[in-house]
Amino acid sequence: MSDAIISEPATKLRELFTTILIFCQPSDPLELWNKFRDALCEDILNRMRNENQDMTLAYNDDIYNDGLIIIEDKIHEISDKSLTDFGLPAAKRNNSLLDPLEVALRKPYNLNDLNEYITENEPRLVNDQVTTYNCVMKSVSFNEGKIFFLDAPGGTGKTFITNLILAKVRSLGKLALAVASSGIAATLLAGGRTAHSTFKLPLTVSLEKDSVCSIRKNGPLGKVLQDVSLIIWDECTMIHRAHVEALDRTLRDIRNCDKIMGGITVMFAGDFRQTLPVIVKGNQSRHCEGLP
Repeated sequence: MSDAIISEPATKLRELFTTILIFCQPSDPLELWNKFRDALCEDILNRMRNENQDMTLAYNDDIYNDGLIIIEDKIHEISDKSLTDFGLPAAKRNNSLLDPLEVALRKPYNLNDLNEYITENEPRLVNDQVTTYNCVMKSVSFNEGKIFFLDAPGGTGKTFITNLILAKVRSLGKLALAVASSGIAATLLAGGRTAHSTFKLPLTVSLEKDSVCSIRKNGPLGKVLQDVSLIIWDECTMIHRAHVEALDRTLRDIRNCDKIMGGITVMFAGDFRQTLPVIVKGNQSRHCEGLP
């Protein structure tokens, strides 16, 4: 953090702080916050000074609270944790009735930015990408509820076309969820989150058992899933098949629709070439058998 403060703006520092909280397990997150909170909230202070026409305005609890709200929203984009889970003070929101997870999933996007991104990047699609793009958008636009699998070896532009599809759907005012089987892959998607935190996937699954996700039909997440038009699930080849089936059962129930995935257009993406073979009760020596 100390080195990043020298060259990075507050927006990037908050992203770094969020990443450290979720993936690095710092020993004392509160001490980290207290040490760097001024740098993390510098842009908020400047905005408040401009709004109040008072360049002598100093850091205060309201400014720090705004910073905590932004950080918690970023945490919710990746996981289902809150500030208090890391020992940080709870952010005081104007409307405490709003569920933070629902707020994160229904995050509004700037239409001008989306349209500019689409206009700039649509011409860059190659032939196969154009076919994929058009097929997915047709299914979303006409509520066809089709299921796609994007076979995407490394370097073929999977992240590029995925983010372009997300931008196009969101520019139409529709709700699109982007999830991945791992946290690192989720950070590459616009508004990406992990599949486990988003869908409350069961920790233990079995093909012999009809597992379902822990989502209440009338709860905040259930209401979001009733309005979703598109789900993109990256690195799906790294998840157990029973997790996908659990989500299918859950969506059918939540949306009162017996179509696969509750009638939502879903695009799975991944590369089976990157999936390691699993040997039941295997060890390192057994995995290496047959290698030169």
